[in-house]
Amino acid sequence: MLDLAHQELLAQVASFYYCDELTQDAIAAQLGLSRIKVYRLLKEARQEQVIQFTIDWPLQRETVLERALCAAFGSQEALVLRSSPQDAQHTLQRLGGLAARYLEQTLQDGMTLTVCLGRSTYEVINAIRPGFQAKVHVVQALGSMALDAQALDSATLARMLAHKLGGEVTYLAAPSVVDSAEAAAVLRRQRDIQRALHLAQAAQVALLGIGNLDPATSSFVKAGFVSAEELAAMQRQGAVGDMGGQLFTRTGQLFDHPFTQRVIGLQLDEIKRIPVTLAVAAGLPKAEAILGALRTGAINILVTDSETAREILQKKTSEQP
Repeated sequence: MLDLAHQELLAQVASFYYCDELTQDAIAAQLGLSRIKVYRLLKEARQEQVIQFTIDWPLQRETVLERALCAAFGSQEALVLRSSPQDAQHTLQRLGGLAARYLEQTLQDGMTLTVCLGRSTYEVINAIRPGFQAKVHVVQALGSMALDAQALDSATLARMLAHKLGGEVTYLAAPSVVDSAEAAAVLRRQRDIQRALHLAQAAQVALLGIGNLDPATSSFVKAGFVSAEELAAMQRQGAVGDMGGQLFTRTGQLFDHPFTQRVIGLQLDEIKRIPVTLAVAAGLPKAEAILGALRTGAINILVTDSETAREILQKKTSEQP
C-alpha cells in the first residue's frame, strides 16, 4: 500500500508529464530530482495504477463463429474478435478490451472474482475502464511465481484488479508449484492458504488464461518448476495445455501427472463449479490447447479471435470419421 505522500509525488510527476507535457528534464529541475528518478517514478506510477491508460479499440465481433463455437462445445457464450494478420501484434490487447467489457457488464457489488496469472489476464485487467467501479472481492487462484515480468504474476494481477475496481484482495500466500506432492498437501492445510483457496472456490467469476505447454515459452520452465525436457515429455504423453497449472489432454481430461499434485491453486474440478469462467486465449499455436480446454467443461465464456476460432473448429471437424 502506497503512503499518501509518495502517492502524491507519483501523481504530481504523472500530471506534469502527461497533462502539462513537461519533459522529464523539466520535471526533474522543478522538483529537484534527477532525470533517472523522474523516469523511475513515472514507471512506478504506471505499475501502481496511478496512471491508467485506456485505448478505445474498435471491437468488431464474428457472430457466426461465436454461434459455431457454442454449438460445437456447448459453451454458454463465445466472444470472437474479428482479426486480421495486419493487426496481429495488437490482437491480445483488443481481446483484453472485449473481455473487460464483458466483465464490466457482469460484475456486481459483493461478488468474488478469482484470477490466475498470464499475459491475457493482464490485458483484460488493464483494459477495464478507469471509471468502472465494483466492490468485488478479488482472490488469487494460483500461488505466486518468480517471473521476469512480475506484472504478470497472479498476486500482482489480483492486487491490480482489486485496486482498479475499488474492492478488496485476498492473496494465496504460497508458491504456485512446490517441490513435492507431500509439501503441497502440508501447505494446503495451512490456515491462511486454506482460507484463500476456500474463497477462490466460492467465487462467482473466474478469469483465466490458457497455456499451451510450449517448453520455449512456458512460465513453469522459466520459474524452474519443471525442465523443458520434462514438459516436452508431458506433451508426448498427451498433455496439451493448462489452466491455472491444471494440465489437461486434447479430450479435456485432467492429465494425471505428479506435477499437477505439486500445484497450489484451484483444481480443475473446483474451476468447473465456478458459475462464470471467462478464459481469454488466442493464436494458432494455442489452438489445440484451447480445444482441450473447451472440452474440460471448465470454460463457459471463451474470448478469442476469428483466426483462432476457425482453427479450433477445423481441428474438431477433422476428428470426425
